[in-house]
Amino acid sequence: MYLTDRSAPVKAGTDQPRRRGPGRTVAPVVLVLGTVSLITDISSEMVTAVLPLYLVTTLGFSPLGFGTLDGVYNGVSALVQLTGGHLADRVRNHKLMAGLGYGLSALCKPLLLLAGSIGALGTVLALDRTGKGLRTAPRDAMISLSTPAARQGRAFGVHRAMDTTGAMLGPLAAFLILRAAVDGYDAVFGVSACVAAVGVLVLVLFVPGRRHGPKTDEAVGDAAADAADEAVVADGRQPVRVREALALLRLPQLRALAGCAALLGLTTVSDAFVYLLLQRRAGIGEEWFPLLPLGTAAVFLLLAVPVGALADRVGRRTVFLTGHAVLLTGYALLLWAPATPALPVAVLALHGTFYAATDGVLPAALAAVVPDRLRASGLALVGTSQALARFCCSLAFGAAWTVWGDGPALAGSAIGLLCCAGVASIVLRPAESSR
Repeated sequence: MYLTDRSAPVKAGTDQPRRRGPGRTVAPVVLVLGTVSLITDISSEMVTAVLPLYLVTTLGFSPLGFGTLDGVYNGVSALVQLTGGHLADRVRNHKLMAGLGYGLSALCKPLLLLAGSIGALGTVLALDRTGKGLRTAPRDAMISLSTPAARQGRAFGVHRAMDTTGAMLGPLAAFLILRAAVDGYDAVFGVSACVAAVGVLVLVLFVPGRRHGPKTDEAVGDAAADAADEAVVADGRQPVRVREALALLRLPQLRALAGCAALLGLTTVSDAFVYLLLQRRAGIGEEWFPLLPLGTAAVFLLLAVPVGALADRVGRRTVFLTGHAVLLTGYALLLWAPATPALPVAVLALHGTFYAATDGVLPAALAAVVPDRLRASGLALVGTSQALARFCCSLAFGAAWTVWGDGPALAGSAIGLLCCAGVASIVLRPAESSR
């Protein structure tokens, strides 16, 4: 059970030639999907950057109320990822499912202008996250299927870097709009809707359509291939059934990945809470709040590609667990560091490093575990376990903040993260043969 498969073996006795070492460039589909994600993230992060302050200060939500909505925002996609991943594999058209997801999220942006209660906001955010859930696994499957196993970390790093460029531009755009517009929040939501529509248009026009013919499962190791052979129908062209997708849970490596992603997600405080905590600790003015995600995104952008390439070389388990150690350091600074001008810089740098070491590394690890025709389903299983755990964390953290205060709530999360990271380091330990 490990994340260190960098060149999975081809099964003995097969006549398939071993793939030659890949070049250093990434596939064109990765760049196009990165462009779509860049544009879409400008739209999404414009909203995300102002939403915590809008809910807490403008609408007067309590930390528990905000935690509930934040959990909906980050957790509803978990309930849909399995559906999106399975349908993408079943209809054998990842672009179609990704397009539906991007389109639904784009339609939800203007509805934020009409939502003023917790019920209405919860409904709109749930629909938006439904779109994210539908698109995430098919999009990542297209990236994975277009990239050799030995370069998965680099490919996902390139995509995440482009995605994060949008995450940087989104808060900056929100900041400028809030300063220039009279009805600042309404203007942010309106511009966000227009940008999201452009992202959908780029996807429709430039992302390649249906993949013809299954790709060889060269990246699947012996244990994974045996289970895959039982799950895949004889001719390889029948629609994927739910039973086949669920059979992926028989793979020990996939179970380990899904379990550890969930375990660590239970103690990973959501970005919005991190920014609220940082604002309180450092005494940052409300007008500067939308720029806090920009710091995280800038570090993520700088490190996504080199850290992804590093994971391909030294092992994805090592990089993945190191990322959580970095996040734990950020929690420690929020708890005990003095409120100096260096505090926001240090916390945001650690926060961005955490994402660079985990966000693309986790799906990259699945290339050596899941067969091609079930790739979206496998990505959805792991993504769902992580998203559901983070949904629970948002609810629990918001409740703990309301009852005991922000300090004890963060301290509890830090202790939990330390314990969970220790368990994950054992579960994901490299096999002796990989040393």
